[in-house]
Amino acid sequence: MRAVPVDPPRSTSTGLAPAAVGPRTKSALVRYRIIAIVVGIGLIALVVVGLPLKYLADNASVVAVVGPAHGALYVLYLLAAFDLSQRSKWSWKGTLAVLLAGTIPFLSFVAERVVTRRVRAGIPL
Repeated sequence: MRAVPVDPPRSTSTGLAPAAVGPRTKSALVRYRIIAIVVGIGLIALVVVGLPLKYLADNASVVAVVGPAHGALYVLYLLAAFDLSQRSKWSWKGTLAVLLAGTIPFLSFVAERVVTRRVRAGIPL
């Protein structure tokens, strides 16, 4: 009886074979994913709700609350993204692109998906 070669297991979300991601990189990825989503939601709230209220309705209450919160969370985003970049051995261009993704509405969500797929596949940015 001949042995039939078996393909490596595939990740259902990426179609790529999962790489051996160490526990420190895995925990850095989880931290990055959480803060990227939170920063993205905060920035969207600021741009879609806060700024129109401030400039069209002369009501700066949302900007006064969400603006500083987004700023503080963005600092955490920078730290989490930089930590992950060092653990995953990204290029400086890839690191810079991910760091800036938290400043453009909706881009942090895209960056989070790309980063997650590449880190899990063992492909540096």
